[in-house]
Amino acid sequence: MYRRRKRKRRLLTKVLTFLIILVGLMSIISILFPLEYMDYIVKYAEEYGVDPLLVSAIINVESRYDKDAVSPKNARGLMQIGPTTGKWAAEELNIENYNENILFIPEINIRIGIWYLSKLESEFGDNLDLILAAYNAGSGNVQKWRLDSLYSKDGINLDRIPFKETAEYLVKVKGNLKIYNLIYNNRLTKSERFGSKYIEFMGILRNYLLELSNIYDKGDLI
Repeated sequence: MYRRRKRKRRLLTKVLTFLIILVGLMSIISILFPLEYMDYIVKYAEEYGVDPLLVSAIINVESRYDKDAVSPKNARGLMQIGPTTGKWAAEELNIENYNENILFIPEINIRIGIWYLSKLESEFGDNLDLILAAYNAGSGNVQKWRLDSLYSKDGINLDRIPFKETAEYLVKVKGNLKIYNLIYNNRLTKSERFGSKYIEFMGILRNYLLELSNIYDKGDLI
C-alpha cells in the first residue's frame, strides 16, 4: 500500500512538473510569437492570396504587434506602411478620406500591407527572398540589384544584398515564419482557420501576461 501511494505521488509530481514546464513554454511562445488581429489577417490574406502566417511573421518583425509603431522613416502601424505606399494603396483600393493617421487603424494597415505583398508576389513570383527584400527596401532597389552582377549572378536571384538592414530583415522574417509554421500551422483547419481553442488560449495567455507586466511596471503589484 505504501509503495503504491509513493508511486502515485511520484507520478503526480512528474505530471505537475510537466504541466508547469508546458505552461512556461507556452507563455514564452505567446509573448514572442503572438497571433493577433487574426480576423483581419485571414480575411485579407484569403482575398489577396497571401500566406497568413507570412503576414503574422512580418507584423512581428516590423512592429511587434504595436499598432501605434512609427519608424524613423515615418512608416506606420502594424505592417509599417510608408507614406508613399499608403497613398498609392489608398488610391488603388478606393480608401476614402485617406491621411497618414489612418495607417494606425489595424484593419486598414493590414489590408494595405497584404495588398502590397500580393503586388510583390505578382512581380517576383514565389521568390520569398525577393518579396521580403522589396517589402523592406523597395522593389526598385531589388530590380537594380538583380541587374548588377555584384549582387546577382543569374539576374534573377540575389546572391548578396547591399543593405545590411534588408539582409538582416530577411533572416528575421524567415526565422519567424519557420517558428510560426511550427507552432500554428498544424492548428489550422479548412473549416475554421485560426479558430482553434489552442490559438484562442494563446492569445488570452499573452494578454494576461502583458497586463500583469503593466501592473508590475506601474508598481501596483506588491
